[in-house]
Amino acid sequence: MLTASSSFKRINSLLLGALGNRGERKSNLSMMAGSKEDDNNTANDDDDDGDQPLTPWIVSVASGQTLLRSPQHNKGLAFTEIERDAHYLRGLLPPTIFSQELQEKRTLHILRQYQVPLHRYIAMMDLQETNEKLFYKLLIDNVEELLPVVYTPVVGEACQKYGMLFRRPQGLYISLKDKGKTSEVLKNWPEKNIQVIVVTDGERILGLGDLGCQGMGIPIGKLSLYTALGGVHPSVCLPVTIDVGTKNEALLNDEFYIGLKQKRATGEEYDDLLDEFMTAVKKNYGEKVLIQFEDFANHNAFDLLVKYRTSHLVFNDDIQGTACVVLGGLLSALKLIGGTLADHTFLFLGAGEAGTGIAELISLEILKKTKLTVEESRKKIWLVDSKGLVVSTRKDSLQSFKQPWAHDHEPITGLLEAVKVIKPTILIGTSGVGKQFTKEVIEAMSSINAKPLIMALSNPTSQSECTAEEAYTWSNVHAIFASGSPFDPVTYDGKEFVPGQANNAYIFPGFGLGLIMCGAIRVHDEFLLAAAEALASQVTEEDYAKGIVYPRFKNIRKISATIAAKVAARAYEFGLASNLPRPSNLVKFAESCMYSPKYRNYR
Repeated sequence: MLTASSSFKRINSLLLGALGNRGERKSNLSMMAGSKEDDNNTANDDDDDGDQPLTPWIVSVASGQTLLRSPQHNKGLAFTEIERDAHYLRGLLPPTIFSQELQEKRTLHILRQYQVPLHRYIAMMDLQETNEKLFYKLLIDNVEELLPVVYTPVVGEACQKYGMLFRRPQGLYISLKDKGKTSEVLKNWPEKNIQVIVVTDGERILGLGDLGCQGMGIPIGKLSLYTALGGVHPSVCLPVTIDVGTKNEALLNDEFYIGLKQKRATGEEYDDLLDEFMTAVKKNYGEKVLIQFEDFANHNAFDLLVKYRTSHLVFNDDIQGTACVVLGGLLSALKLIGGTLADHTFLFLGAGEAGTGIAELISLEILKKTKLTVEESRKKIWLVDSKGLVVSTRKDSLQSFKQPWAHDHEPITGLLEAVKVIKPTILIGTSGVGKQFTKEVIEAMSSINAKPLIMALSNPTSQSECTAEEAYTWSNVHAIFASGSPFDPVTYDGKEFVPGQANNAYIFPGFGLGLIMCGAIRVHDEFLLAAAEALASQVTEEDYAKGIVYPRFKNIRKISATIAAKVAARAYEFGLASNLPRPSNLVKFAESCMYSPKYRNYR
């Protein structure tokens, strides 16, 4: 029995989470305080007239209902007979005992009954909030089937409807209301040993625009993949949304919108809050916490990366992660289309953070492998934006991140004309606008190249520049195809063609694990090249035979360990790793650092 000090006049019933009915059950522990008169008059909150404030006491114990409602410790029907007796679970569970494997089989069977993808997403999120280890075991063992459910493309719809889906907080919300108190807000998060933060301001969620506070689905989803695919322990992961308002009129007029109902802040007001957040993160969690920027608008994404890359361990997945995964696909595709990177001409549709980030990393890889100058390597890469080909005559009106790619050429307004004139061997779409790779564009690419490489990278699926079926059909299956969102295999003339998926999930979980395990203090461009090269090395001859330029996701933990090892090795080489001495076998060390979702036995 637990006895509280008699100085406390009001003690609430032990709060055990969301019970179906008020006062439905009591914990196996009792709480007593004050006199008998106090008990009679104040013990039941339901008898209060609501005018008197009360203290919401919560006592957390690893027993009874509290244990069942702890997602980190709950095992559901897998609690053994001994555990049920030791932790007061007898009678709180049905008498049968399931193995974790049987639980996984049962849960997967239930998920497959849902016909609507969003319903599967909701079921997976509910599982994560009730049984963390089962959630991750299910995701790890069935990653090819469930990755599209917990992340793109379904997460896009989830973010659009996040206000209606919100039940319990899975991340930290920092808004303009918290200005001056950000450090204190961070301390409200229950876990203190944070090693990786994924943060968004919700302004450019996938290809869906400004979703404001509802963009929280992105950090939550990304960090689920950090754990499932990269083995980073969930307790060291922190999802954060910075709420500075929204430009989305529909959300501002929605009575159920969960964010600040005001126009999005810009300029000094925005910069000050972000700076306060970055300072508070370092103050609370130290020099080596990894901060991953996610789905910021172009104008802020580049500025934040440039501003903080010399003072913090920062990584922008939209710029650097996308560049890594695309470069990895390009390096592996060379075995199918021939030549070196320097032998090819690249044409991008889209000149935002993703497109220019990819272009820059391609240029760095060419520089590394050849004797070309920076200018010469960049001239192999052309960009088309909403106003046409990015050329030098437009330089004065271009944003700074586009200017390095403004080459001398006559203006061209359309993509099709650009393809016919530039004659690219590789076409990459990062426009965020669907159906831009038309039949005429694909046919033009096929007339120029025996094996054109088509990469339609925009997410979600509805925003993809073309589908796998369109790319294969319009090219008479000569194209090598990869996309940002998943597409099913395509059968053409009785032969199956399997599209590759240039999913950032290949990169950021292993990349982050590598930074954490070596204690990196900054991200160097060489780390990005190392990650891309490591990814390309994992594609097998069997994959190449099917025209696939990315390895199968079923081997993702092995892939992540390889990437982590290469990134860590480069960090040690550049003197940017603080965890010494260097492990002799970095791949095995990476594997040993990975979180296991298998149940532990309880005493």
